[in-house]
Amino acid sequence: MTQSLAVQDFYPEGFSHCLGCGRLNAHGRRFKTHVEGEESVTRFTPGSHDTAVPGFVYGGLIAALIDCHAMATASAAAVKAAGHDVGEIPSPRFVTASLKVDYLKPTPLGPELEARGRIRERSERKAIVEVTLSVNGVVTAKGDVVAVAMPNTMDRA
Repeated sequence: MTQSLAVQDFYPEGFSHCLGCGRLNAHGRRFKTHVEGEESVTRFTPGSHDTAVPGFVYGGLIAALIDCHAMATASAAAVKAAGHDVGEIPSPRFVTASLKVDYLKPTPLGPELEARGRIRERSERKAIVEVTLSVNGVVTAKGDVVAVAMPNTMDRA
């Protein structure tokens, strides 16, 4: 399978500083979201410092991964709705209006995490994104996220 371009690599420079997915944040996680058919996927391997209790991933990291993944999923859907593929035009920025995470079972520290997203509902300004987080094929968390197009009032560029 050919790896698609990462949505976050096409966020405008002024909006690429997110702690989770910003390519310009030297201290960030730099999550990368790719489109795979009708789904989006982000793969990330946490470090030993991402510990909640020995052997398990900190829940805040899981929430951040689900959040950033959902924003990129909404962005990719907006690019597609405009008749383009990721990378052909700048990826529009979305921000979180609502984030609900259900932790289904402890997430082991060490293996790669995989977030998969699907658009459940979409309009010009808003997308509702469903995300599953899994480790080795076992779903450990689910997210239900409302992403809204970033308001102009947040543009500090």
